[in-house]
Amino acid sequence: MARELNLSRLFSSLQNHLFWNCLMLLRAFFLTLLSSLLFASTSLAGSNNSQNPTLTIYTYDAFAAEWGPAPLLKSGFEKQCGCTINFVAADSSIGALRKVQLEGESTKADIVLGLDTSLVGQANALNLFAPHNVDVSALNVPNNWASDNFVPFDYGYLAMIYNKELLPDPPTSFTDLAQNSSDIKIVIQDPRSSTPGLGLVLWLQAAYAEKSADLWAEIAPSVITMTRGWSESYALFLDGEADMVLSYTTSPAYHKIVESDERYAAALFEEGQYTQIEVAGILQSSPNKQLAQDFLTYLISPEAQKIIPTTNWMYPVANVELPPKFAQLPIPKTKLLLDDEQVNENSSAWIAQMLAAFQ
Repeated sequence: MARELNLSRLFSSLQNHLFWNCLMLLRAFFLTLLSSLLFASTSLAGSNNSQNPTLTIYTYDAFAAEWGPAPLLKSGFEKQCGCTINFVAADSSIGALRKVQLEGESTKADIVLGLDTSLVGQANALNLFAPHNVDVSALNVPNNWASDNFVPFDYGYLAMIYNKELLPDPPTSFTDLAQNSSDIKIVIQDPRSSTPGLGLVLWLQAAYAEKSADLWAEIAPSVITMTRGWSESYALFLDGEADMVLSYTTSPAYHKIVESDERYAAALFEEGQYTQIEVAGILQSSPNKQLAQDFLTYLISPEAQKIIPTTNWMYPVANVELPPKFAQLPIPKTKLLLDDEQVNENSSAWIAQMLAAFQ
């Protein structure tokens, strides 16, 4: 009887042992299966991410603002690219260029958008940009300007903007402005941090060459301040702090169209107006060069170019219909533009010459 009891206990013990072994095997099997499923899920997510890359675009603050072109361009391109557009705003296009220069090969930027012709020579010298390979043959660009590395997407002409009610008799030239420096106060931008500010230096240089230093000395008393960027100076002007502000011949279009305000106008100068052409370029370090090229192709398409006039308040480079109010804007008779390489070689000296007038 005792022997049968022992056998029964032994059999029961074996059953329990086999049960727990089977249970542990099943547990290991399900854990392995779960790990495999999780790995497959992660791999699939990674595959999906690789199919939906992010294109990072460095630009200036006004372009990336909610009222600027960036949101509409992002929406339009994302509908056709299967990608995500990430605009990164610097305080200016000069700031955007300095950012990629400091970051070098480790930059996350695929494109720098918003440089202009005053910076192209400098940007080329950095050897950071790749050929764009975009067909620009149908574009309407002042002076037929073209570049292997940069795609033009809009343009405008620098001008002094004034309020017709407050300044009914604006100056008609730089010499006129200099002669009235005690009566007319202007606000401009720093050429070291602002492309319009740099454009003003080039404007006087193109118009007066070696005589520009003397003219700067005569104009300096009329300058109440020199802001870091365009937005700050334009705000000061609108607040009544200055009679005129350095901007573009197209700036009054904003007031006409958005605010139904006809008080603001651009003063055309006898010397002519300096031309600013804005461009975008692809970085050599970009892992998304084809996608970047596709974006630049989209940027100069009619769909995208229709966005530019009433968000960036510049002229489009494609032949698209302009808002009727643009027909009221003055067209300069003389359009000045210095060579890219000449600007790159001499801009530092010209800026120093200009700043000396304020010391």
